[in-house]
Amino acid sequence: MTGMIERLPGWTTLPDLLGWVEAGFPATHAVPGLHGIRVEEHLTEGTYVLRAELPGIDPAKDVEITVDEGVLTLRAERGEKTEEKHRTEFRYGTFARSVRLPAGAKGDEATAEYKDGVLTITVPVPETKTGTTTIKVRQG
Repeated sequence: MTGMIERLPGWTTLPDLLGWVEAGFPATHAVPGLHGIRVEEHLTEGTYVLRAELPGIDPAKDVEITVDEGVLTLRAERGEKTEEKHRTEFRYGTFARSVRLPAGAKGDEATAEYKDGVLTITVPVPETKTGTTTIKVRQG
């Protein structure tokens, strides 16, 4: 060997494999050019927070956030510049992600902020009291 790693027939390199995993299984993308969005989410003290990785977009023009029947849907679009390129690993087109909000979430009161390529969506989730209720029995 000359110090170079040879690719065996039928083998995939790690970057190729990671790209395949990131893109999802081939059958999961019914719409060509539709990509997933990487997210982090957590629920703390009456607030649901979803952080989405969306570098290189203009949130005022390229982002749409909707809530319908307890499902938050985030759509973004990144257009490709028409400069001559030799190689690109950037993704262009439409990006989308839908998540089910926690029970009781007030989607109509959600707020969103974009900073340093990360979109943060905050949704209030009022705490529900699950105390014991006593029911009186009437005699008739």
